[in-house]
Amino acid sequence: MATAPSDMLCFALHSAAHAMHSAYAPLLQPLGLTYPQYLVLAALNSGDARTVGKLGAELRLDSNTLTPLLKRMERAGWVHRSRDARDERQVLLSLTDDGRALFARTASVPGAFADRTGFQLSDLADLRDILIGLRDHLKPAKLDKS
Repeated sequence: MATAPSDMLCFALHSAAHAMHSAYAPLLQPLGLTYPQYLVLAALNSGDARTVGKLGAELRLDSNTLTPLLKRMERAGWVHRSRDARDERQVLLSLTDDGRALFARTASVPGAFADRTGFQLSDLADLRDILIGLRDHLKPAKLDKS
């Protein structure tokens, strides 16, 4: 017996991810941000001066995706890229003052997104933890050696 996509976990996750990106778009668009840019700002706000490799591992983005995104963010004045003085092969990333100010303007985004879901915050935290466990079981993060 064939299984319909609507009965498949993979389809539920895939379609939920699309719906989530669509729900974030109107929250981020007035700030001039895309969802991936928002994630980069959030990651760098939690800890500057990290390598591109470490950021890519955290966000689970390969360098082919991350590098053009970072270049656009640098041109916008939100991110500063520099060579590591200890190892010039490594590129370090930091938020600029404009990048920090922009991220501060996103403070209402998580709550607005949570409101759109119709779930309690505790349920969203449980769902996040379940999904992280599923993701990590299926494909553990590559450890960045830099």
